[in-house]
Amino acid sequence: MDAYEAGSDARHGRDEPGGVEGSPLDGPPPPGSGPPEGDSAPPLGTPAPDGSQEAPRPSLAALSLPYQIGAALALAVVAVAACAHLGMVFLHVAPSNTVTKQHARTIDDWIYPEFEQNWKLFAPNPLQQNIAVEVRADVRTADGGARTTAWYDLSALDGEAIHGNPVPSHTQQNELRRAWDFLVASHDAQNRPSGLRGALAEEYLRRIVVLRLDREDAAGPGGTIDRVQVRSRSTNVRPPEWSQEQAQVPEKPMYRVLPWWPVPDGETVAGVADGAEADGS
Repeated sequence: MDAYEAGSDARHGRDEPGGVEGSPLDGPPPPGSGPPEGDSAPPLGTPAPDGSQEAPRPSLAALSLPYQIGAALALAVVAVAACAHLGMVFLHVAPSNTVTKQHARTIDDWIYPEFEQNWKLFAPNPLQQNIAVEVRADVRTADGGARTTAWYDLSALDGEAIHGNPVPSHTQQNELRRAWDFLVASHDAQNRPSGLRGALAEEYLRRIVVLRLDREDAAGPGGTIDRVQVRSRSTNVRPPEWSQEQAQVPEKPMYRVLPWWPVPDGETVAGVADGAEADGS
């Protein structure tokens, strides 16, 4: 046998033709040649080091399709029931509103007697009136005559400016409303001012309405505003058709008319404009 044949026989295993019995392939692998520890987890069901058998983890996916559908339906029913219960409890403790009045019997049947609540959820009473601020003026015309204008609905004019405007100004939304709220809070039921805040509220509202009247050209060419009168017109918001409050809510508007306010020379349109320019400079 030459050297080539001997080398060829040494590379074959025992079962292969030309294999040599007792070759290194017959023995155990050398130390360190196996996979490193921690690289792979033992297969499921492998005995633990203490000899106990590891139990397989339960999973919903391990159930058959009918059982999966049944479990999903059960969870859905529990979720819907929980949401309905929370909604009924919320409506029970919430202040009286159109929803609780319409479904009062259903809510009571659900709550009493098992889920009775002895507390109430606090919430402010929403405004149930539409309040419009109107103004009229006594005007001295250019030829020396005098006349009284009709009532100008300033709130409606602001509403027209806001309607369809994607970015209405702060003055269009809040200036007139806050001025009226400021005056009502600082005056008594007889429209008498309460301290310095009442006088400041009158001056603030008066300057606003004078500017609004000039914007509408209420005085006419060459005319001058001598005095103004402001009033509010409050109309109740109509309840829904199914509500029992139909006969209890009056439809006639209510007016709060303030006394006439003379317009000083410094608060005429020209005076207000000059003051604004002075403040800006």
